Amino acid sequence: MAYSTISKPSLHFNTHLYTGDGQNSRAVTGVGFQPDFLWLKNRTTAYSNQTFDAVRGATAGTLYTDLTNAADTSYPITSFDSDGFTLRPTSHDSQNANGSNYVSWNWKANGAGSSNTDGSITSTVSANQTAGFSIVKWNGQTGTVGHGLGVKPSFIVVKCISIANAWVGVHKSLGANMNDNYVILNTSAAAGSTTWGGEPTSSVFSINANVAENNNNIAYCFAEKKGFSNFGTYIGNGQTDNSGPFIYTGFKPGWVMIRRTNTTGDWAIFDNKRNPHNVTNTVMYANYNSEDDTNTNNNEIDLLSNGFKIREDNNAINANDATYIYLAFAAEPLVANVGASIPATAR
Repeated sequence: MAYSTISKPSLHFNTHLYTGDGQNSRAVTGVGFQPDFLWLKNRTTAYSNQTFDAVRGATAGTLYTDLTNAADTSYPITSFDSDGFTLRPTSHDSQNANGSNYVSWNWKANGAGSSNTDGSITSTVSANQTAGFSIVKWNGQTGTVGHGLGVKPSFIVVKCISIANAWVGVHKSLGANMNDNYVILNTSAAAGSTTWGGEPTSSVFSINANVAENNNNIAYCFAEKKGFSNFGTYIGNGQTDNSGPFIYTGFKPGWVMIRRTNTTGDWAIFDNKRNPHNVTNTVMYANYNSEDDTNTNNNEIDLLSNGFKIREDNNAINANDATYIYLAFAAEPLVANVGASIPATAR
C-alpha cells in the first residue's frame, strides 16, 4: 500500500475556483492555507497564465508561463492571505472580470524564505520539506544553488525575473542524472539536449548559461513525496477509452500536467475541481493563453483512486509510441498513515 504521512494534501496543494465580480482588491478565500506559489488563469477569456510567489513578493508582479517576459509589475496581486490571496488594487479582466470563471492552483512553501549558502551562489529559499516543494531566488548565471528540499528534486523549472528568457525545466524522467536534457514550459518544442552544469543533489542544483541569466532568477523545485506527489513518464499507445495507458501514482490525483517530449507537444493541465467527476476533459495549457478547452474528443482522462487513465488518442496525451512526462499532485492519499487509514475511493 502507498501509505502517506500527508493525510490531508489540500493543506499543501489545492485547486480553488472562483467567479469574478469586477471589484478592486478582491479577496479570494477558500484555498485552505496561505499559498506561497499561486498560478492563476482566466478560464472564460484568453489571458496569459499568471504566477506569483512569496519570495519575490505578492506586489512584485506576475511571470507568465506562456511567455518569456520579465516579471510584469503592472499585474501584481496585493497579498497572500491566511486562506487565499487578494487580487490587484485595480481590478483587471485577467484576474477578476465580472462573471468570468477563474482557476487558481496553490502550493505551500514556507513564506518569504531565508538565506541559503549550500551552493556556490547564495540563494533565498522558501522550502516545504514535508510536501517536497521549494521556491529559490538568486542572482547569477553559473554555479550551484541551494534548494532547501533535503532530497534530490524530481522537477525544477527556472525563469529569469529581470529580462526576457525561457522557462527552462528539467524532469527526472528526461535522463538518468537530470543534467543532459531540458524542456521549455512556455513552448511546445520537443525536449532538447544540453547540460545544466551538473546533477542535482539533496542540497543543490547546478545552473549555467543554458539555464539561467546573469540577473535575478527564480526556480520552483519539486521532490516526490509518497502518497502526495509523483513525477514520471509513460509511452502512448494511440488507443481510446479502456485501452489507453494507466499511470499509477499511489494516490487519487487532484492535479495532473502532461507533456510530450519526443516531439512537439503542449503542457496539458487537468484537475479535480474544473471536472469534479470523470470523464476529466476540461484542459488548460501552460504554454497558451487560451481559455478552458472542453473539446470532449480532444483530451480525456479519468482521475482514479490510485492514478490516472488516458482515454483519448491524440498528440497531447496519447500518440502511439510517443514519450510523455507528467507531474501529479494528490487530492487524497491512497492510504494515509494516520487516523483510520481508510483507502481512497474512485470518483
